[in-house]
Amino acid sequence: MRIFLTGGTGFIGAELARQLRLAGHEVIALARRPDQAQALEAIGVQVHPGDITDKDSLFRPMQGADALFHVAGWYEVGTRDQSPAWAINVQGTRNVLEVMKELGIPKGVYTSSNVAFGDTGGEIVDESYRPQRPFVSVYDRSKSAADFEVAEPMMEAGLPLVVLHPGIVYGIGDHSMLQAGIELHLQRRLPALPKVAAACFATVQDIAGAHLLALEKGKIGERYIVGGPIHTYLEVFELAARVSGIPLPWLKAEPWMLKANSALMGVLQKLGLRPPAHLTAEGLRVQAGVTYTASDEKARRELGFDPTPLQEGLPPLILHTMQQLGLPLPD
Repeated sequence: MRIFLTGGTGFIGAELARQLRLAGHEVIALARRPDQAQALEAIGVQVHPGDITDKDSLFRPMQGADALFHVAGWYEVGTRDQSPAWAINVQGTRNVLEVMKELGIPKGVYTSSNVAFGDTGGEIVDESYRPQRPFVSVYDRSKSAADFEVAEPMMEAGLPLVVLHPGIVYGIGDHSMLQAGIELHLQRRLPALPKVAAACFATVQDIAGAHLLALEKGKIGERYIVGGPIHTYLEVFELAARVSGIPLPWLKAEPWMLKANSALMGVLQKLGLRPPAHLTAEGLRVQAGVTYTASDEKARRELGFDPTPLQEGLPPLILHTMQQLGLPLPD
């Protein structure tokens, strides 16, 4: 098949491109900076210049596609300029899906996120759930808007789309807050860990594989949660401590503590303080007892999604990160 891909130079998209090529598909990837896409070209991906925020740049590379994967997205927490959230996540998604419709592409898979559901308040939700609490970050709000205000109405109007909801995706090459936290822990610089906060965790290989399953087996007009096993962040870092032999910080922060510090940090940021992302007002809010917990039972049943347990998937990442940091490996 001839597959069009956005986000091919990103964490999930690069692994998806690799798996698509291994499966024998022709892959056409959009890249804002084609000169930075050598890794894609090395595996036989056709790289085209373009930007999802520029609708006109999408028509030529999307022409003749049998299917598309829209994976590109903006993910930042605590940054000063949050306008890209709306330009990329919302308008960019609208552009891709409108061109898909205009060109009559037979099937598409859109990468949403469990954060589109917002804070689930400890409930393990399914695909029918819709946000019920205030969003704690601009990223959450923008992904929810892209999904439920752009993609869903177009699906209801007949766009042949499947929507996927990953949770926290981890693996070598990640640059998220989770990876930053792992590095701080291994360097014994992590000040505290949040209590209560929880999410779904899956390897990047599993999530890329879920995209191929969605293309092959996903029902048009349906959405599938592909989050992986549910864990608290405390459980994740307890496993990291066992693997690395490096003890956890003694402070386990209660949600009220993080909310209070978030409010204080908001004041300090207005006065000019520029803390690292995880210590910004927004970064502290997303740790303050927030849960992004959802059941992937439907994806397991209908797609054959079978994510790797955290106990198997996380240790290789911990050991690799230790090597990258020049730390001695445990015996």
